[in-house]
Amino acid sequence: MSKKRLTGVLMSLALAGGVLAGCNSSASGGGGGDTIKIGANLELSGGVASYGQSASEGLQLAVDEINKKGIDGKKLKLIKVDNKSDAAEATNAAIKLVSQDKVAAIVGAATSTNTLAQVQVADDNKVVLVTPTGTNPTITNKDGKVNDYVFRTCFIDPFQGTVAANFASKELNVKSAAVLIDSSSDYAKGLAAAFKTSFKKNGGKIVSQEAYVQKDTDFHATLTRIKASNPEFIFLPGYYEEVGLIVKQAREIGLDVPIMGGDGWDSPKLVDIAGKEALKNTYITNHYSSGDKDKKVQEFVSAFKKKYGKSPDAFSALGYDSGYFIADAIKRAKSSDPEKIKDALAKTDGLSLVSGKLKLDKNHDPIKSAVILEYVNGEQTFKTKVNP
Repeated sequence: MSKKRLTGVLMSLALAGGVLAGCNSSASGGGGGDTIKIGANLELSGGVASYGQSASEGLQLAVDEINKKGIDGKKLKLIKVDNKSDAAEATNAAIKLVSQDKVAAIVGAATSTNTLAQVQVADDNKVVLVTPTGTNPTITNKDGKVNDYVFRTCFIDPFQGTVAANFASKELNVKSAAVLIDSSSDYAKGLAAAFKTSFKKNGGKIVSQEAYVQKDTDFHATLTRIKASNPEFIFLPGYYEEVGLIVKQAREIGLDVPIMGGDGWDSPKLVDIAGKEALKNTYITNHYSSGDKDKKVQEFVSAFKKKYGKSPDAFSALGYDSGYFIADAIKRAKSSDPEKIKDALAKTDGLSLVSGKLKLDKNHDPIKSAVILEYVNGEQTFKTKVNP
């Protein structure tokens, strides 16, 4: 994060602590009469807009379905704010949703960094925050302390990084790996740390470690250094814009080894950037597969295609699941009071969602399976499912 962006975040957090001190949305109950206000603080524009747009579409579909029946006579009102793929903007958006819109809960952000920028606002003002896809562990637990009002619908980085390492070691049988990360991303650093620990534990060797920052476009020099280390495998836990260019340029210089990343690859734009041919022999860990034959998954895929005319990715699925996660808690709490919603969310155990049955651990993190997908002719194909 640049000094300018960091200053913006700190100023926003100071505003949250000062202006909003004592402002608790519990008093408003997230709405009035027959309406419960839910905020969506997502990346609708900017560098990772594909993630936020997908999560927004899934969340909107869930709200539309929930409102057909209602929740004890009440309906959800979704208020969307664009954080522009920026941490300071995410903080400001959270402040707006809490202080002006007085929502009962916030869904977002799609990335870990933009979610972390909202945590203090949520906890200080006692408003529920549910990230559909923020996987950094510190979102829900910082230095051993659980953030009471913060939850997630996705698994966390250590699990995802470990799954990738085990797949590389035990399924692909590789003994050496290079790691290339976005050094400006909490997400990438978290996955890389877990991958390296598990890969070494499995007897593997990290032969090269390189880094880049968001918006870089020329990776040839970095990839040439990686190639010189002769890795059997490359772990690339980044976001689709840079990943697409990296994979394309890696193949251009003859780096044909398997390349694997996490759910940050999951965007239809990845194929446009990298090309189908370059994506041969690449894999990702993810939260669900649209090819899963499970009835609940296929009903969701059908409804999503009917509404939007395209197949849903994992961000869509987790946005959708987040809507039902909150709605289920409101129903069990029999209240739109954020504190009661928070208590109900923490007790979630076995809720059936598109991405699997949801049970939370003591840190408000789901205990759930991961899937491994392989790119074949530019399409994600189901490879295997890994249980926690």
